Amino acid sequence: MGRTIVYLIMLKTLAKRISPLAALIVLCIQTAWAADLYVARNGSDRNPGSKEKPLATIDAARSKVRGMRGKVTVWVRSGTYYLTQPVVFGPEDSRAEGQEVIYKAFPGEKVTISGAAAVPVKWQPHKGQVQKAVIAGPAVFDQLFIGDRKLHMARYPNFDPQASHFGGYSADVLSPARIRSWKHPEGAFIHAMHKHEWGDYHYRVTGKPNDSTLVWEGGYQNNRQMGMHDKYRFIENLPEELDAPDEWFFDTKTKTLYVYAPGDAREVLSPQIRHLFEFRGSAEKPVRNIAIEGFELAHTLRTFMETREPLLRSDWAIYRGGAVLLEGTEHCAVRQCHFNAIGGNGVFFSNYNRDGEVSGCHFDQTGASGVCFAGDPAAVRSPAFEYHESVPYARMDLIPGPKTNNYPAGCRVSDNLMNGLGRVEKQVAGVEISMSMDITVSHNTISNVPRAGINVSEGTWGGHVIEYNDVFNTVLETGDHGSFNSWGRDRFWHPVRETMDSLAAAHPAMFLLDAGKTITIRNNRFRCDHGWDIDLDDGSSNYHIYNNVCLNGGLKLREGFYRVVENNIMINNSFHPHVWFAQSGDVFRRNIVTKPYAPIRVEEWGKEVDHNLFPDQQALEKARRNGTDGHSLAGDPMFVDAANGDYRVKPGSPALRLGFVNFDMHAFGVVSPALRSKADKVPLPVADPVTAAGNRSEAAWLGGKLRNVNGLGDRSAFGLPDEKGVVVEAVPENSILAKAGMKQGDVIRVLNHREIGNVSELMDVYQEVNWMGEGEVAVFRNQALQKLTVSFK
Repeated sequence: MGRTIVYLIMLKTLAKRISPLAALIVLCIQTAWAADLYVARNGSDRNPGSKEKPLATIDAARSKVRGMRGKVTVWVRSGTYYLTQPVVFGPEDSRAEGQEVIYKAFPGEKVTISGAAAVPVKWQPHKGQVQKAVIAGPAVFDQLFIGDRKLHMARYPNFDPQASHFGGYSADVLSPARIRSWKHPEGAFIHAMHKHEWGDYHYRVTGKPNDSTLVWEGGYQNNRQMGMHDKYRFIENLPEELDAPDEWFFDTKTKTLYVYAPGDAREVLSPQIRHLFEFRGSAEKPVRNIAIEGFELAHTLRTFMETREPLLRSDWAIYRGGAVLLEGTEHCAVRQCHFNAIGGNGVFFSNYNRDGEVSGCHFDQTGASGVCFAGDPAAVRSPAFEYHESVPYARMDLIPGPKTNNYPAGCRVSDNLMNGLGRVEKQVAGVEISMSMDITVSHNTISNVPRAGINVSEGTWGGHVIEYNDVFNTVLETGDHGSFNSWGRDRFWHPVRETMDSLAAAHPAMFLLDAGKTITIRNNRFRCDHGWDIDLDDGSSNYHIYNNVCLNGGLKLREGFYRVVENNIMINNSFHPHVWFAQSGDVFRRNIVTKPYAPIRVEEWGKEVDHNLFPDQQALEKARRNGTDGHSLAGDPMFVDAANGDYRVKPGSPALRLGFVNFDMHAFGVVSPALRSKADKVPLPVADPVTAAGNRSEAAWLGGKLRNVNGLGDRSAFGLPDEKGVVVEAVPENSILAKAGMKQGDVIRVLNHREIGNVSELMDVYQEVNWMGEGEVAVFRNQALQKLTVSFK
């Protein structure tokens, strides 16, 4: 082999001197020169790594690969490989171009890389259905699995998969009466939503100074400190709360594990480490050309108490880690892996990464986010970290772009299925991007997440392409977000509006100092029932948004510059311009909206708002009173097949006369057949009956059925003072309306202090406030107004 290497070096030198043909010959030789290694559960690290005599560990294979040239595939045979520490790839493991190494599951075999210890147990009776086992040897108990079943730490209230937050919550978690029931709560964890539902907090109980008070540490997981929510909270890891199936508690003093109805399990799996694979390089010495492929990645520790690093002027704090951590890499990839109920993030690209790839993976019930990108704050010019912080213009670094190259760029997240993320932490996303450049997020299906499906934390440094994604059932536990969510609190942005107005007028060159490259959002399908489908918040700037279908929440633009929104379709909703700056340069054209615009504090309407299609003349005239939409039209868009999600328009549609162009309705989401077969289907909106004026007359809402008050007959029957309001036609048992105390025959007159005249007005107000989690409803009952509090989730 040594002589072959010498020949190759000679050929390469000769190729430079002779002709491109020689270079081609060298390439062919290198391509042909490939090798296989094998790892198996019955192998030995003293073996050569052949198929007949495999190695036993991936670590041993990594060491052997270091001495090999050419392309190498490390085939890992079936079984579960329990790691006591992560597999680490350093600069010494880097591969030259054309000599990549892939660590890959053998075809047709299931390979699980586990961060757990398989702990033998011998059960003994304890109390009732609770059994116990003394654990020999050291072990961490943070999550517990019996086979494929994940158990729950003993908690109050008990786990309820139907609950809207945390799998169960209660306002009395920290009540004196409840605290008195716990003898030694040290080591318990309190989990709570942020007071404004922007994220979550987590605390570790450190003591009980008196009979009815706890002391704790933590609460740093959210970057906008406002305290915990007074209702959405729970507590876990308390022996007194071990009272429901699949609950467990580990007594660290006696090393005794208690499990409610463990069955006949002879061992339990207890995660011991946070990461399974780490790529550890730097910009100066990167890890190059290494991929992992086809593994199930499982059983990692939860990281909620390590989530403490604030991102730039956001609500967020992060933990720089995941089941796979990449830092200082080039051309490294994670492909076709199943992230199964891991405790924290799936894949984390930290600081310098170039041309990284995550593709064909399934992120299933993860503790935190799916894929995260976060650069080095030291690469940001004039950074600020808390929402209210700002850098005075006189001290601001005015050089555009990043200060260093220590950030992710040119990476791709494509064809991934992400379902049920944020099972532990709520300040998460399917894909989170911060302090990065040129990230492509393409053909992913993201659903059932507590916050945004895709989140861009700030404008540094743009260039991202968000395309062909299917994102729905989002913002399930938080509020004031969207299926796509961003903010742009970059160098130029100031939290005080009057100050920001004067800065914007005096220094317009500031706007693109960080967001220098346009972010493109195109050809996606979004649905958010508790916020906006596309939510560009607080200064998000330099976006081009086109060819998207918004199925429920519409599109919001707030406090930014240079956004071009064109050729989008907004079903059951509209355009939400919020608090625009003078000379924003914003454009909204050739879009189809199905409700009137919903502006808030907009005095100047940007560069162009025109050539849009409205549902009726009334909505169009309302827009024209703002000085916009002089060339817009109103009418039926004539969708091809709205009931089945085909929102292309037919020939003769007025949208076509405005310049609207049809786009593909069948290219959203994952493309791999295996992932498509597992993906949930997006819930398509139902067309509600409309009156001749274009208003809805009936609707399904929070599990109930509603209709408009209709004429003098209803006024007499319900004892109303006029013919306004919404009649509650049906209130099924266990519906949200029933839980709020609403009854059949109630007439809704007010929602969140806004008078309600009909179903359309109710749904419009609801769309604006549903992210708040709950609202006050005034109903007419027995000829008097009564106030009720209704949960929106």
